Amino acid sequence: MIDDRGRNDVDAVLRAEDVRAAARRLDGTAHRTPVHTSRAVDELTGSRVFFKCENLQRAGAFKFRGAYNAIARLDAQQRRAGVVAYSSGNHAQAVALACRLLGATAVVVMPTDAPAGKVAATREYGAEVVTYDRHTQDRTAIGRRLAAERGLVLIPPFDHPDVMAGQGTAALELLADAGPLDALVVPVGGGGLIAGCATAARSVQPDLRIVAAEPLAADDTSRSLRAGRRVRIPVPDTIADGLAAPEPGELTFEVNRRLIDEIRTVPEDEVRAAVLLAFERLKLVIEPSAAVAVAALLGGRPQPGERIGVVLSGGNIAPADFARLTR
Repeated sequence: MIDDRGRNDVDAVLRAEDVRAAARRLDGTAHRTPVHTSRAVDELTGSRVFFKCENLQRAGAFKFRGAYNAIARLDAQQRRAGVVAYSSGNHAQAVALACRLLGATAVVVMPTDAPAGKVAATREYGAEVVTYDRHTQDRTAIGRRLAAERGLVLIPPFDHPDVMAGQGTAALELLADAGPLDALVVPVGGGGLIAGCATAARSVQPDLRIVAAEPLAADDTSRSLRAGRRVRIPVPDTIADGLAAPEPGELTFEVNRRLIDEIRTVPEDEVRAAVLLAFERLKLVIEPSAAVAVAALLGGRPQPGERIGVVLSGGNIAPADFARLTR
């Protein structure tokens, strides 16, 4: 378990009201994604599980919430100047789509080994894609350089208050639709989704247990929480490409180290099994990053009768990759 020192001292980074304002901004633009239940999963876990289906969100992932919220808050001059972002895929697509909807131009820095489908979708939404080698180049430095050279506004994938606030709207909707929960399981990569969700959820249910789900092969947040400071690891090699940040965000870590109660790390074989389970039992196609939360749920031994929310973060997976993971 993670200690709870300083739990109430997060307002300097992100407030629950920021999430509620984001919800108003997103109303009518982001999908209010469904909450899915499964008798089979309930029987497997001995609990009542509520899946928030962000795999059915616009651009295929929760990232649209944060990207749209952040870009919508820019003034007219900033939108005319354009936006730059960096991402392995889901934030890239979200920024590109949000910019198209809001009349801004987008430049997105993506790794050369990003999933081809995510790169193609980003371009189809109208963004310029700039590629880099994630093993030898620093995407943050490239993004900052492009912002300076072209006069663009940098919208990072997680370490930004407006991005975190937008992501947190998923938890507000889940609690409104599912009712009170005992625990909320959220995937963690850079930490923006769980920071926003934890902030929002605790404003509704102060006693709600926040559980982070992380790939064992990309356990930077787990190591950082144990150390009490941000720890950087080598570039992770994981099928959960959306959670492959080598280090938690500076702002997200300030929120998460206070609000996360427990973190569960999941090996790659359990992630693959969770992709298959979601397809067979839930009839949902989810990407490995979302499956990390399902695997953490299944391996977590919940108390009998607990009501547990699980955020399915996205569904952007190419058919060939899905077939390979589930065969």
